[in-house]
Amino acid sequence: MRRRTLLSLASASAVGGVLASCGPAITGEESDTRSGSGDGTVRVGHVPSSLFAPVYVADAMGYFEDEGITLELTPLKSGQDGIPMLSNDQLDVMAAGFSAGMFNALDQGLTFKVVGSMGISPGDPEKSPTALEVSQELIDDGAVTSVADLEGRKVAVAGGPGATGGYLLAAMLEEGGLTLNDVEVSNLSTPDQEPALTNGSVEAATPSAPFSTAMEEAGVASPLAVPKEGTTGTGVLYSETFLAADLAQPFFTALAKGAKELAADGKQTDEVYQILADTLGQEIEVLKASPMYSYLPDLAPQPEQLAAMQSAWIEAGQITYTEPIDVATVVAASFAEGAAG
Repeated sequence: MRRRTLLSLASASAVGGVLASCGPAITGEESDTRSGSGDGTVRVGHVPSSLFAPVYVADAMGYFEDEGITLELTPLKSGQDGIPMLSNDQLDVMAAGFSAGMFNALDQGLTFKVVGSMGISPGDPEKSPTALEVSQELIDDGAVTSVADLEGRKVAVAGGPGATGGYLLAAMLEEGGLTLNDVEVSNLSTPDQEPALTNGSVEAATPSAPFSTAMEEAGVASPLAVPKEGTTGTGVLYSETFLAADLAQPFFTALAKGAKELAADGKQTDEVYQILADTLGQEIEVLKASPMYSYLPDLAPQPEQLAAMQSAWIEAGQITYTEPIDVATVVAASFAEGAAG
């Protein structure tokens, strides 16, 4: 399908170490429980990743400061870890991936709202940050020539079928008329996926860049599909308390300004790359060699994507209920509308 910019295996491993070392979620047990407190502090949970570039760019460029906001960033291991913290007002905002667990939490009565989107797939096979990589051995011997040929095969996904990656896999499998139930999903962290493909313990994987690029460079795998344009599994959530806070709209307005600094084609300015490098502890050359997601200028939430996620996870048995939640009750689009205006 394509060969993306070459990237050394050593650089890919270094990024893996950074992401893996983010550690468990901070519990927030000693946090101030005020939302959008009087001193202008907004507590933001995030999974450290270039996926959430608008947060870091807006902060570094002073857009939050311009709105009288000071960010208190709390690193999370996964979006699911932050849901209880958001629901009990230990966090005001979360920028993270969505999961089946998030929908289960809503069904169980936990309260929060999806107010915005984050990284959106460009749908370009040459520039996709995520790809369905298939063992080169299977490609070379003709055993797998299309997505449909993955039926019954083992596919590695970070976080498993109920994670963001599980939904992205479902979106790519759809191209071949398959669902998550038609493959065997193995929960493997992204850095562990290349070794698993090499030793044959999995036959395909869904890594993000730069790991996908490294697999291709090493001759371990080739890309078979990418999420189609507009696909997203991440976004911005507000606690129910923060929804009514004075800083709720100013926060989103500043965040959208950060998104507007990001180039739609994924090739960012040196200033943006430097911000991401400083924030994430990654090498600039690694970031430049890695395809990036695109962002809507107003970061509007994507309810149709939420509905598609819910449907995929219900079908796969990852959601504990069978009657879909009306996603309209989960989304608050007014902040994006305010930022656009």
